Amino acid sequence: MAGWTLEPAYAALAQDFGSIDAVFALKGERLTHDPLSEVIRVERGGVNYYVKRYTGAGKGLRRYLGRPRIKAEWQNLKQFAKWDIPTAEVVACGLERRGFAFHRGAMITRELPRTEDLSALAKRNDPRLADAGWVDHVSRQLARHTRVMHDHHFTHNDLKWRNLLVDDKGMLFFIDCPTGAFWVGFMLRYRITKDLACLDKVAKYHLSATQRLRFYLQYRRRDRLNASDKRRVRHVVTFFEGRE
Repeated sequence: MAGWTLEPAYAALAQDFGSIDAVFALKGERLTHDPLSEVIRVERGGVNYYVKRYTGAGKGLRRYLGRPRIKAEWQNLKQFAKWDIPTAEVVACGLERRGFAFHRGAMITRELPRTEDLSALAKRNDPRLADAGWVDHVSRQLARHTRVMHDHHFTHNDLKWRNLLVDDKGMLFFIDCPTGAFWVGFMLRYRITKDLACLDKVAKYHLSATQRLRFYLQYRRRDRLNASDKRRVRHVVTFFEGRE
């Protein structure tokens, strides 16, 4: 049993993107590959599209229980769009089961032109990271969008610099969120702290302490820390101690 959706705006690409069989037959530039999935890049009409294809959900009960990873990916990106969090546009998506077991699934997203992930900027010590105005512009976007997520009781769970894209105008985009989920209570608080700690894991090497604190205050929509903020900040900066 297969279910597949191609967004109406892309009906002209139905020959290539209109069914799960067609998508798994696509040839393109392979960008990543692991035992369960691969990502290829294809070009149609002068536009690049990223095709993520899963041929497995994991071993044992993972094939039967829970939401398949690929389904989580497209649902979470669509959720970001509903919350006005800039992200990659989902062009087509779907999966196929055999009996009750996951067999394969795929998602196609449209490229975000002239973008790079923040980790790439960090690795080459891009001059923009030394530009206080540029950093503040990106920081405010990141704080706002992260707060929107968390206010909906949703956490990314892999909110690393490599999963944040920025374009040549300084606009920020959230991508790659297969493990994002809704939480409540203690687990929500823990996952929020993990999101913030993932961001700070790289930030501490490239941004000043003042910039890192300013981001947290932007996120909290405050001018100064209160007692609970101070506890969380301590937890954030020590979250990965002994695990790096």
